[in-house]
Order: sequence, then C-alpha cells, then structure tokens
Amino acid sequence: MEPLFDFLSDKWWLVFPLTAFAGHYANSWRKASERRHRRKVELLTLKNQARESGKASLAEVEALTATHDATNRRWLEYELDVGKLIDFPLMTDVREPLTVAFLRAKRDADGQRPHSAADLSPAQLDAYRTAVNAFAVALDVAEREARRIRDSKFSGPERERLATARKLLMIAENSAATPAERQAAYKRARRELDGLIVLPDVTIAALERLAAPGLDTGRSQSDRPG
Repeated sequence: MEPLFDFLSDKWWLVFPLTAFAGHYANSWRKASERRHRRKVELLTLKNQARESGKASLAEVEALTATHDATNRRWLEYELDVGKLIDFPLMTDVREPLTVAFLRAKRDADGQRPHSAADLSPAQLDAYRTAVNAFAVALDVAEREARRIRDSKFSGPERERLATARKLLMIAENSAATPAERQAAYKRARRELDGLIVLPDVTIAALERLAAPGLDTGRSQSDRPG
C-alpha cells in the first residue's frame, strides 16, 4: 500500500480534473435519465387519455408516426447509399436472421400504420405502438451487428473485390469524370459486387441517377445482379 500512497501524494493535483470529469459525467447521465423519465410520463399520460376517451390520442399517433418515419429514414440511408452497403453488407443480406427479423418488423409497422387517427381504436393504437417499437429495436439490433462484423464474413479476395467496387463507385459518382468514364466505372463496380452484396432495386435506381444519368435504363438482364 505504501507505493500507492507515495504515488498519490505526488499526484495529488489529479484529484481536481478527475473530480470535475466525474461531476460532468454524473450530471450528463442525470439529465439523460430525467429526459427518458419525462418521455415515459408523457407517453403514459397520452395513453391513459386515449383509453379514457375511447379514441386514439392525436398527439400520441403523431409521435408514433414520427418515430416510424425516422426509423424508415435510417433504413433508407442504407438503401440509397451503396457505399454504406459495402461497409455494412449484413443490412441487405436476407440470409442473416437479424436482417430478416428487421424486415419483418418493418413490414408489420408499415401495415399497422393508420391513415388517420380519427377512427383509431385504443386496441389499434396499442398494436401500432408495439409494431413501431419493435421496428425501431430490430433496426438498432441489426445495425449493431452489421457494424460489429462489417465484412469479416468475406474471404480475402472477396474483400478486395469490395474495396475495388468502392473505388469504382467513387469514379462513377464523380461529376468531374466524363460520362463514358462514369458509366464504365459503374458497370465494373456492379460486376465486382455481383454475388457478394444484394443491391435492392431502389439502390440501383438511385445509383444510376447519381452515378450515370445517361446510363441506358433498358440494360440487359445480364447487367442485373444475380
């Protein structure tokens, strides 16, 4: 113990920054906890008001649809950005259970979404609330796993193909390149990705608009991913 006390006696000045850091962290954690608690109270109040009135609370429906829309936008960031899909290929790999679970949760939330809150019953509101929460959680889980494994499931040569495709896509999206260069880079990138990453139709359409506006949209079936 004496060496420890000797060290502390020489480094007594560390007490002040450490104390300040601990105080800042504790204050941030307390504020975050207070925000979560207020949000829970607000949602519980809205839920109780809806049940008492026998109709869905407009405020809660709006809050749920806002969460629904925000979760959809997060997903669209992957669908509209091929670079993101190359970095996190699990997000479109339907062989992965977490991806399948997320897509099912998305379909359920989209199906439960009301056209209007006016005639939404408390039971329907409960079902929509559950679906939206499940959707958001499923995306969180899938994203964490995708960021954890990244491209580790690919072999060395496959990772090289992914890296090559990424470089080619940078050329295809570069407005300073000629149309011919952009189209050639786009087609080569598609060949490199073929069999490695499944590109959703919306991703391909967005990439073609951005990377090669003049690309023949009537491309042959052989140009499509397998």
